[in-house]
Amino acid sequence: MPDEDTFHAHDRLFRAGLSNPAAAAAFLIDRLPPEVAARIDWSTLKLEPGSFVDPDLRLSESDLLFSAKADGRDIGIYVLFEHQSTRDPCLPMRLLRYMVRIWHRWEQNPANRPPYPQIISCVVAQNGSVWSVDPTLSSLFSFTGPDDPMRRYLPDFLYELIQLAAIPFDAIRSTPDGVLTLRVLKAERSGELLSDPIWDDELLAMVLIDTFHLIVSYLYSRDSVDNDALLHKIKSIGSEPHRTAAMTLAQKLRQDGRIEGRQDGIQEGFATGELRGRQEGTLAASRQSVLEALDLRFGPIPDGLRDSLEAIADPEKLRALHRAAIVSDSLEAFTDSL
Repeated sequence: MPDEDTFHAHDRLFRAGLSNPAAAAAFLIDRLPPEVAARIDWSTLKLEPGSFVDPDLRLSESDLLFSAKADGRDIGIYVLFEHQSTRDPCLPMRLLRYMVRIWHRWEQNPANRPPYPQIISCVVAQNGSVWSVDPTLSSLFSFTGPDDPMRRYLPDFLYELIQLAAIPFDAIRSTPDGVLTLRVLKAERSGELLSDPIWDDELLAMVLIDTFHLIVSYLYSRDSVDNDALLHKIKSIGSEPHRTAAMTLAQKLRQDGRIEGRQDGIQEGFATGELRGRQEGTLAASRQSVLEALDLRFGPIPDGLRDSLEAIADPEKLRALHRAAIVSDSLEAFTDSL
């Protein structure tokens, strides 16, 4: 059974990559039933603070909780976004405890009155093979059949089980940060952390440096990854800012004694990059993320709009535009946010 550090490494990466509402929205829009996704105003999706730690399950906590407008209500829905790296037969009961606590916290606001907001529980399974499970609370109870009269006394719900093992790498939809995070979590279980889908130069160039830094740290923490092979992959990265950031981290880990490897190889790679161009590289990656999202949503981007984005040098503005590219109903609506 995985130890606590292993759980936390997976969870930290999941939270870092999917805590951005734009990343979560892009992934969930693609994975929820269309009739459900259509009722949520994804442009209002926001991350709620805090977690709901179960004192009886020390390693279990609700990973991410979002709220959004739905059906015309300011908080019409909560989305409980849970990462699961091992099968848990009691998972529906744990989700129910979280849900009750979420509703209880909602009740603490005197302005809130019934009807209560809906809660969609989404479980992202980091599994090596597809699990055969019943994603309902009632599956934990014994009935003689669907018409058993005792069933009426039981609350029930279904959670959305999103299994990474069932999704091809190229079918994962999110922001670049979200896509790379989910690809890495999927690849960790299938032994493909050094494969092409993880080291896709086009994707890496669009990932924020901070996110990539965390992913490289995660890769170095995996016993299944050979340090020399990982260093070779890092030195072959096409994006100079990302290559430099990864080489800098590798050098630091080597100096701290946390990894073994050829010091000369790390120094050589570090010397070729240093830290020049890091800020501009980050801006370029952010601009590319916006363009990629627009292209996926609306097709070819007009040159005038592309030029306007290239002229933006404010990281916060680019982050806001990235989210707008994910949630806007049309290219015209996105242009209004420039």
